[in-house]
Amino acid sequence: MAEGRVTRKLAAILAADVVGFSRLMSADEVGALALVTAHLEEVVRPAVEAHRGRIFKTMGDGFLVEFASAVEAVECAVRIQRAIAKRTGDTPEERRAIFRIGINLGDIIIQDDDVFGDGVNVAARIEALTDPGSVFISRSVHDQIGGKCDFPLEDMGEHEVKNIPRPVHVFRVVTDPSTAPVKRTAPAPGRQMNRWLAGVAALVLVAALCTVAVRWFSVPEEGVKVETVAASAEMPSIAVLPLINLSDDPEQEYFADGISEDLITDLSKVPGLMVISRTSSFAYKGKSADIRDIARDLNTRYVVEGSVRRANRKIRINLQLIDAKTGHHVWAERYDNTMEEVFVMQDSITRRLVEALDAQLESTILAVVSKRKAIDLNAYEVFLQGQEHYFRYSKENNQEARRLYLKATELDPTFGRAYAMRGLTYLLDFMNGWTDTPDSSLEQGRALAEKAISLDASLPVAYFVTGLFYREKREYVKALVEAQKAIDIDPSYADGHVLLATLLYYAGRPKEGLEVMQRAIRLHPHHAHNYSYHLGQAYFILGRYDEAINTFKQGIELLPTSERLHLWLAATYAQAGMIDEAQWQANEVIELNPDFSLQRMVQAYPFKYAGDLANVIDALRKAGLPE
Repeated sequence: MAEGRVTRKLAAILAADVVGFSRLMSADEVGALALVTAHLEEVVRPAVEAHRGRIFKTMGDGFLVEFASAVEAVECAVRIQRAIAKRTGDTPEERRAIFRIGINLGDIIIQDDDVFGDGVNVAARIEALTDPGSVFISRSVHDQIGGKCDFPLEDMGEHEVKNIPRPVHVFRVVTDPSTAPVKRTAPAPGRQMNRWLAGVAALVLVAALCTVAVRWFSVPEEGVKVETVAASAEMPSIAVLPLINLSDDPEQEYFADGISEDLITDLSKVPGLMVISRTSSFAYKGKSADIRDIARDLNTRYVVEGSVRRANRKIRINLQLIDAKTGHHVWAERYDNTMEEVFVMQDSITRRLVEALDAQLESTILAVVSKRKAIDLNAYEVFLQGQEHYFRYSKENNQEARRLYLKATELDPTFGRAYAMRGLTYLLDFMNGWTDTPDSSLEQGRALAEKAISLDASLPVAYFVTGLFYREKREYVKALVEAQKAIDIDPSYADGHVLLATLLYYAGRPKEGLEVMQRAIRLHPHHAHNYSYHLGQAYFILGRYDEAINTFKQGIELLPTSERLHLWLAATYAQAGMIDEAQWQANEVIELNPDFSLQRMVQAYPFKYAGDLANVIDALRKAGLPE
C-alpha cells in the first residue's frame, strides 16, 4: 500500500488484552512478558493465520486483529480462548495470563498498514466489557454468524460505552460446551449504570449508599416492622413470558410488551402468588427455548406464554398457562375485543388465570382481583411507548420516556402510574449525573411520586420513588417505611426488596436483611451483579465468610470491573484468614482505582453500629489496602 494512502472497508475486528497485566508485571516483569509472548507466538498467531486474519497491532498486554469474515473472527477467538484455558489450567491463579476478547463488524480506515475507525473503537469497548476468558461480540457480528457457528450465544443486552454515541448490544459466545444451558444473562447489564440486569432501582441504591457520609443510622433495631417471611415451597410461582407481537406492524412491539408487563403487575398483587420479575421474564424475549428449561432456570412451576395481534382498533390475545412440572397446558383462551374494552379484557385475563391456578392447586389464592381504574386510551398508548424507552436505560431514552409520560398525564391528568414513572426518570437523572440541576431533579421526582400516590395509593413504584428520595435525603427511617409499603402492595417487587434489605442490614438488622435479599433473588433470578454484592454484604456482616466469598465471586463473574465486589471479597478473604487471596483482591482494587483509600471507606458506608464498620476496615487493613 502506498505511503499515506487511505482505504475504507468493512471488516471484523478482534480486540484482546490480558486480564490483570499490571499485577503480573509488578510481581515479575520478565516472567510476565515471557508468558504473554509465549501465548502470542504459540497460540494467537497460529490461530489467526489458520482463520485468515491479520494482526495489525500488538501492545504489551494485547493485540488487534482484522478479519474479512465475522465467522472466521469468532471461530478464531473461541480457538484462542480454549487453547489458553487448556495451557493455564494447572497454573496458580496469581500467575495466569488470561485474555478478554471483543469482536465487532464495522467500517474501518486503513492508512499505512494501520487500522482506525468505529469498527476498531467499538471492538475495544466490547473487549472492556468482557469477562476473563470469554468472547463478547456486537449485534452486527451476531447477525452475520447466525446459523453458521455451532457456539451458543447469550444475550448480554445493551450498554453505553465511552465515546460511542449509541448503546452497544453485545452477546457472549459460550466457548465451553458444558456451560451451554441457559444461564443468568443480566450481568453485564450491570456493567454500566444504564443496565440495571436486570433492575434499575437496585443499581440506584448501590450508587447512593456509596456516597453517603457515615452517621448514626437512626433506624431502630426493632422500631419498624418488616415482612421477611420467605416464600414457602408450596407457594405457587409463575412467570409471564413476553407476549409475541403478531401484528402486521412491527412498531406494535411496545403494545405487546405493555400487555405482558401489565399482566405481571396484576398477578403480582394477588396474595399467595409469587411472580417472577419483568426483567428476568423478558430475558427470554425473542428466544426459542423449551418451557420446561425456562421454568427450571427461573425456579418456577407455571409459565404463561402467548401472543398479541392488533389491527386498527381490534385486539386478539392468545394465552396459555403451562404446568412446567408436567408440560401440560392447564388453561388456554383466546380474547377478541376492541381497544375500548382493553382494560376490561385485562381484568378478565387476570381473573381467569388466577382461577385456573386455584383449580389446579385446589387452593384459595384468589382474593379480590380489583378492577383497574379507567384510563384514557390514548394516554395508555403513549404511556406504553414511554415504557419501551424507559427500559432501554440510557440518558436519551430516559428523557424520551419522561416526555411521553408527561404527554400521557396531559391526556389523562388522573393517570397516577404515569406520574410515578415520570418521577422515577428524575431519580435516574439524579443518580447517573444526567442533569445539571440534581437537587431540582430529586425534588421533582418526589413531588411526582406524591402526586401519583394522591391519585392511586396502590402503586408500588410510587412508594419506591419516595423511598429513594428519603434515602438520598438521609432520612433512613422514612426510606425503610416507604420500601415496606411498596412490598406490602406488590410482594413480588424484587427491587423494593433490595432497597429494604440494604437499609435493614446497614441498620444493624442483617438477619432480616438477608431474608429479604434472598427473596429478591428468588423473584429476580436473572439479576445483575449488584444483587450478589448486596447478598455478599449480608453474609459478611453475619460472619458467614464462606458464603460471602462464593457470592462475591459470582458477582465478579457478572462484572469483573466492579471495584466494590473486589473490595468486599478482599475483606472477606482477610477475615477468613486467607491473606494471600485477600492481597490479590486488594491489588485488583488498586488496579481498578489507583486513588483508593480506607478513609474513603469510612465515608462510604452508613452503618448504624461502629463495630460493623470497624470490622470491614480491619479486614481491609489485613488485606494491605492503603490508609
